[in-house]
Amino acid sequence: MFSFAEVMQYLPGILLSYAALLVGLVSPGPALLGLMGVSLDRGRPAGIRFALGIGTGSFSIGLLTLTGLSAVLATYAGAMTAIRIFGGLYLLWMSYRAFCTAFRKRPSNAATADTSHAKQISGRGYYLRGLALHLTNPKAILTWIAIISIGFHDGAPLWVGATIVLGCGLISTSMHLLYATAFSTAPAISIYRRAAGWINGLLGAFFAIIGVKLLLSR
Repeated sequence: MFSFAEVMQYLPGILLSYAALLVGLVSPGPALLGLMGVSLDRGRPAGIRFALGIGTGSFSIGLLTLTGLSAVLATYAGAMTAIRIFGGLYLLWMSYRAFCTAFRKRPSNAATADTSHAKQISGRGYYLRGLALHLTNPKAILTWIAIISIGFHDGAPLWVGATIVLGCGLISTSMHLLYATAFSTAPAISIYRRAAGWINGLLGAFFAIIGVKLLLSR
């Protein structure tokens, strides 16, 4: 059982880890922009499932980092290369999907369009897409390594690492659910429907640039 003095000793590092995660969450990245596209184009239920997939991915990466992912990456340089390749290819696939949506002809009845298209992908499908996007995002992996390093160092008890992973995972999931809700509000959807082509075109370009950058990075 840990004491109050022990908690106060490690609390600053834990809070710094939370702060580092929040900074990463408010900066645009593949997860945030992917969630924005799904929430705007497919609605709140799809966005929430996509956000839960991202949250699960965040928990998973955090747990893997705590149990030695950073050591594995340091020992096997090819592991990060493989992650970059998979991540780059997945982002290029998302770019393709965004461009397809950008150039897709929409029926005059927007509600009918949304309903008919939503049938093509199940809620589980959106969840798995969010999960895959986060698990193949090298930025998320490197961010988690930094977060764990801030608050959990040699000699720190295991509960400190567990608190960081649990807290950061909950923060990540909550923030992405908040984003999904905000992007699927009536005003946001109204704006999106008037500029859907431009928005999805920009998302497609962003995913393509980041995907190619990952594939070409060493």
